[in-house]
Amino acid sequence: MSKFINTIKRFFLSQNEILLTSKENEWANIYNDSIRGKTFLKDLPLNIGRWAGNYTFFYLLNRILSDFKPQSILEFGVGESTKFITAYLLSELKDTTHIAIEQDEEWARVFINKNVLSKNSRILICPLYKDLVKGHITNFYQNLNSTVKSLYDFYIIDGPFGSNRFSRYDIVYLASNFPYNHEFIILIDDFNRAGEKETVVDLLKVLQVKGIKTYCSEYCGVKSVYLIGTEKFRYVTTL
Repeated sequence: MSKFINTIKRFFLSQNEILLTSKENEWANIYNDSIRGKTFLKDLPLNIGRWAGNYTFFYLLNRILSDFKPQSILEFGVGESTKFITAYLLSELKDTTHIAIEQDEEWARVFINKNVLSKNSRILICPLYKDLVKGHITNFYQNLNSTVKSLYDFYIIDGPFGSNRFSRYDIVYLASNFPYNHEFIILIDDFNRAGEKETVVDLLKVLQVKGIKTYCSEYCGVKSVYLIGTEKFRYVTTL
């Protein structure tokens, strides 16, 4: 009996993988359509997938940068998305400021040596440390509150390394300092994972307590991405 049950489980897991792959292929086509006419993106050597964001992520990143033109960006985790943002800053968003938080100083050095950054971009090093959230060990950026002293239009949460529980919880602590009238978009990668889902639940509770009205949507490919927008950016959930 147990062998039969395991066979059924494997079948459904296989079917789910096929479905997610099909969705990802659809997002790849949608992404490529969305960058049509933008030669600075078509010529960008971008590695999509694996540890980097998937096509769902980069489609949303492109639409947000193109449609909403944020004036200030805070990014957690340096990588392919940093290259993508930089391409926009060098071409279309020349007055936008961009701060990228990175846990690994050596990786940041390698990245800077291989890529051209906008004059409005800065990479700041906040090493990793571990702390407890509701009794569970979670990765955090050191000294983030003293490093990040401004408010931003656009928050990209793709770092630090994920945790099994309450993953990438820094954004919850940052949001606890948001004023009630702060307008923003938050993009959270890897929402398919349980730890990120727990963090989003607590983040939305913090925003609700502060009286910040939010509009939310999940976009699913091989990995899923979660978007939160305030009243000014409410149409971000229709992308």
